[in-house]
Amino acid sequence: MARPLIHRSPMPGLGLSAGITLTMLSLVVLLPIGALLLQGANFGLSNIWATVNRPRVWAALYLSFRLSLFAAIFNLVFGVLLAWVLVRYRFPGRRILDAAVDLPFALPTAVAGIALTALYAPNGVLGGFARDWLAPLGNLVFGPFGAQFTGKIAYTQLGIFIALVFVGLPFVTRTVQPVVEEIEREVEEASATLGASRAYTIRRVILPMLSPAALTGFALALARAVGEYGSVIFIAGNIPMLTEIAPLLIVIQLEEFNYDAAAAIGIAMLAISFAMLLAINLIQIWSRRRIGHV
Repeated sequence: MARPLIHRSPMPGLGLSAGITLTMLSLVVLLPIGALLLQGANFGLSNIWATVNRPRVWAALYLSFRLSLFAAIFNLVFGVLLAWVLVRYRFPGRRILDAAVDLPFALPTAVAGIALTALYAPNGVLGGFARDWLAPLGNLVFGPFGAQFTGKIAYTQLGIFIALVFVGLPFVTRTVQPVVEEIEREVEEASATLGASRAYTIRRVILPMLSPAALTGFALALARAVGEYGSVIFIAGNIPMLTEIAPLLIVIQLEEFNYDAAAAIGIAMLAISFAMLLAINLIQIWSRRRIGHV
């Protein structure tokens, strides 16, 4: 009786590599999330809601997710532009600029926070410029930042936004850059030959090819900004109901040995983050299907 054919994978060691990958994923991601959810389950859903449903917690969550979303959108636009410039153009200092993109990866977050605070504090170089030259404009409202701009950057929501942009920009640029390198110039030349304008070429040819990678970078930048602590804590000012971020509330609860409250706030952040990332992934799937149909 003939033995059934066994379809082996052409990749050697598939079972071993899959086992190692799943083990590391469990240790690094699944177990911490499981421990957080278990702590929350022991605390009780009603107690979690009572902990989260406080003005100070809602204000911190709203601040963290709102500014993280704005920073991620900013990084999406300028990160894609930066990636395009670094790949398509040659200019003096390009390699230095390309290397500087990775600085937020290399710098410890606390060092980045101290450096940004020193720059944007009222007695810093950029903070002093804003105080002396922009403050006289008077009562200029920066809508997303929730307050009137009086020339002060550090210890305000604008300072938090700058810190989140700083830590998130490399995620978009480094994700999009390889895709830009794979786009042949002949594609743009063919579009121009067929009579398309530059705006039409960018909108209908270039952006559809960049959108999956750009959305991935956007999701990474958003996830990094939501949980950022070290680079924000020094420049935020940490004023309750105004510049206090949600990760700081978790740290405060941990320092007070109130692990249940810390877990409750963490679960709230996890739920909101999951909903936002799920929406981004659905948009990404839709864009890929749209490109495939085109």
